Amino acid sequence: MFERLTDRLDTALKKITGRGKIREADIDEAMREVRRALLEADVNFKVAREFSSSVRERALGKEVLESVSPAQQVVKIVQDELTDLLGGDTVELMRADADPTVIMVVGLQGSGKTTSAAKLALHLKKSGGRPLLAAADVKRPAAVAQLQTLGEQIEVLVHHESLKSLPEHIARNAVDKAKQGNHTAVIIDTAGRIQIDEEMMAEVERMGKLTKPHEVLLVADAMTGQEAVNVATAFNERVPLTGLILTKMDGDARGGAALSIRAVTGVPVKFLTQSEKMDPLEVFHPDRLASRILGMGDVVTLVEQAQEVIDEEAALRLEEKIRKATFDLNDFLEQFNQIRKMGSLSQIMGMIPGMGKMMKDPGVQDAMTEKNIARTEAIILSMTPLERSRPELIDGSRRRRIAAGSGSEPSDVNQLLNQFKQMQKMMKMLSSGQMPNLPGMGGLFGR
Repeated sequence: MFERLTDRLDTALKKITGRGKIREADIDEAMREVRRALLEADVNFKVAREFSSSVRERALGKEVLESVSPAQQVVKIVQDELTDLLGGDTVELMRADADPTVIMVVGLQGSGKTTSAAKLALHLKKSGGRPLLAAADVKRPAAVAQLQTLGEQIEVLVHHESLKSLPEHIARNAVDKAKQGNHTAVIIDTAGRIQIDEEMMAEVERMGKLTKPHEVLLVADAMTGQEAVNVATAFNERVPLTGLILTKMDGDARGGAALSIRAVTGVPVKFLTQSEKMDPLEVFHPDRLASRILGMGDVVTLVEQAQEVIDEEAALRLEEKIRKATFDLNDFLEQFNQIRKMGSLSQIMGMIPGMGKMMKDPGVQDAMTEKNIARTEAIILSMTPLERSRPELIDGSRRRRIAAGSGSEPSDVNQLLNQFKQMQKMMKMLSSGQMPNLPGMGGLFGR
């Protein structure tokens, strides 16, 4: 979502980086570019103006202008201010003194509210909790069926009643059920509307009085830009919100909602979600997102995601293979599938410092498409176990057979094998303590 903003900020800050000294005029020019970049990213005008003014004021300080590396100091100030703009500190989900914690999920229709409720349940379950989902959206009959399906998928119990039942009664009964069943939390999926209306707000207010929620989380579609900020403001005026869930963060919108929403509403963003896949919500860390926006990666989140999906025994086996320089295509396929569980490869690459710029290469972008990734996997799966362990055995006739079995060309098979040889050389260097560059790695994904 932030690729264009990252590019523009990078261009703006390049005007001052690399200089031994910077002048006030240099900072003014850079801040004009920063403000323009924010406005183009659909950031609220007032927020963009205040942000650039705050950075300029701090950058003009004596300790910056007279420092040994003033440009780096300015970049650090931009990062700090961006973190503050996004909320500063990570705001944890509130927990009740005595179970269950009552969480009410609200939002407009089409924002991803029902899916987000299920993802929140999965997040709590993975954290050791025992959540209960409540299907209180009876205005959209499909919402109840959808929540039941998602509940079965993540193995979380869903409380539902007749579509003629009052939503507030369903919510209250779900809380009672959660208490009786020793659930740690109850997540209430409320009705959404095409637009905010009085009936909707009155229903949510009645539900709040009956259930006394510890959290009221608004699901906002980040793709709608400033409209998401307007929706959050309107909701917060009628139903005091405790947090926000920003959905569709993997879209191609400009990202202004994520940058503006906290500053305009005062309500903290608590979670992000990037796709319709049923994976847990991502906890919102302002400092990490600021780092991503500035193209500095997000290694901490990457490691956390890796720890969730990568098998420890498999990792130890891989380490041994690398140490002995016996890494083969069987190992590559195993690791490849482990990494794919973490999300899209382009998303993962963006979390690695410096790799975001590599992703601008059209060849690398093409390599990261699902089509090319699937083709690489098909080529390897079309090999026999022996060929995967000893790819040097693959001659012309074997190449033709593998290509026919994977729906590709012999040249594609040849390209993959050549790139794998490069990777094996890298592994040998890695096992000897060297840290090489990663040339040609895109070829492993069909480039």
